[in-house]
Amino acid sequence: MIYKGKVWKFGSNVDTDAIVAARYLNTWDPQELASHLMEDVDPQFREKIQPGDIIVAEDNYGCGSSREHAPIAIKFGGISCVVAKSFARIFYRNSFNMGLPIFECPEGVDGTSKGDELEVDGQTGTIKNLTTGQTYQAQPIPPFMQQLIEAGGLMNYVKMFKMKS
Repeated sequence: MIYKGKVWKFGSNVDTDAIVAARYLNTWDPQELASHLMEDVDPQFREKIQPGDIIVAEDNYGCGSSREHAPIAIKFGGISCVVAKSFARIFYRNSFNMGLPIFECPEGVDGTSKGDELEVDGQTGTIKNLTTGQTYQAQPIPPFMQQLIEAGGLMNYVKMFKMKS
């Protein structure tokens, strides 16, 4: 899968409460969660992004509580993937479970600015900054995790597996 979009850049230690505030955790409706994506950081963020855009962040993206709401809000908000120097471990796992592709690539983060256009190859981990012409290498997503993403998350993957049995 190829992901292509404009970069929205964030710093270090963006926690799950910044991604979607705790006051909205009384719903599991993906569109409702997405409507509040990053609103405490940038109240107009949701109106600015376009489908396919990419979040790029520094270290420890998704730290804080272990809520699945954060990757759901990102995914249903129209963000195609997240590239960061590092992710909080529970956010890392929750992202794949919810079908949100994420990539660790410190060099790619350092070589990217807000507004750049990126193209990310989910199979190879190659990140091309189409604005600057630079190419970076993230860790490729393992095949099983790619299957989770292609299925739309762990629950959909399990349903597909059960249907084949």
